[in-house]
Amino acid sequence: MKVVANSKILKFDVSNSILETIGKTPMVNLSRISNITGISVYGKLEMSNPGGSIKDRTAYSIIKKGLIEGTINADTTVVESSSGNMAIGLAQVCSYFKISLTIVVDPKTNSQTLKILKAYGVNIEKISTPLKEGGFLGARLKRVKEILNEKPNTFWTNQYANEANPKAHHQTMAEIMEAKVGPLDYLLVATSTCGTLMGCADFIEEHNLSTKLIAVDAEGSVLFGQASKKRLIPGHGAGLPSRFLKKGVVDRVVHITDWGCIKGCYQLLKEESILAGGSSGAVISAMLQIAPELPSGSNVAVILCDRGERYIETIYNPEWRKKHFGIKDVYEL
Repeated sequence: MKVVANSKILKFDVSNSILETIGKTPMVNLSRISNITGISVYGKLEMSNPGGSIKDRTAYSIIKKGLIEGTINADTTVVESSSGNMAIGLAQVCSYFKISLTIVVDPKTNSQTLKILKAYGVNIEKISTPLKEGGFLGARLKRVKEILNEKPNTFWTNQYANEANPKAHHQTMAEIMEAKVGPLDYLLVATSTCGTLMGCADFIEEHNLSTKLIAVDAEGSVLFGQASKKRLIPGHGAGLPSRFLKKGVVDRVVHITDWGCIKGCYQLLKEESILAGGSSGAVISAMLQIAPELPSGSNVAVILCDRGERYIETIYNPEWRKKHFGIKDVYEL
């Protein structure tokens, strides 16, 4: 194997704060996966954000809007429901602005995320029982509303309905289009709040692009009309309908099981040496599923939302896989 040294000296601008490093994430040619599929596949590495996920963009956008409008001040307690990444994104932003933060989590939130939140000094409230209608998400939101009523000067960032969420991803889509990959034929985006999905859709519509938008949803998510069922991997799919979702602008929906997420994660790891989270595995699985149907020479981008380290105890843990799926050895995938 030939390795070519790169002696070019790169110059970087100095950022004035950690928050200025949010965005401008790398776009990587997934050349080995491209070779497998026969199409050109590019990954937008959102795990390169300082807090480790695409939710850094959302968190900064919402808090900045609140500070500008005066709905957040130095005495405000910010409150949010999150299964992981949004919580960490908010923890970083609120820490920088010296704003108190309370996060409502559920049993699917992994222990590493909880440790990170505690390191940032976040107040963590954990609900343990899902609602019959709405699941753990519904239960988390119920507790958020209780906190808002109990405590004065609280502000709910409400990633599920705050328009600063999808607006943050106009920039995400702009960065994808600025990458030198040629005309982009397809974009695969995982669903949750649908902020990323709809922000990208807005950009595509506003700029009259021919890019086809493919939503990657979880099996058992209610977003596109499926019946709700238990899911193990957080941050992908939802137990309640999205306030942002406009189904008519989505060209196709692909539903992926928890096991499909795991297989996609390992495909990405084995072929491209990228350790990514569950929703990234979902979009890789979805892309591999539809690749045979796509025209030869297609340019396809996938958004890889977060780092895999937060899934070491689950997706990348052979004992966890054995317990839930009966498969322990990664080479059995």
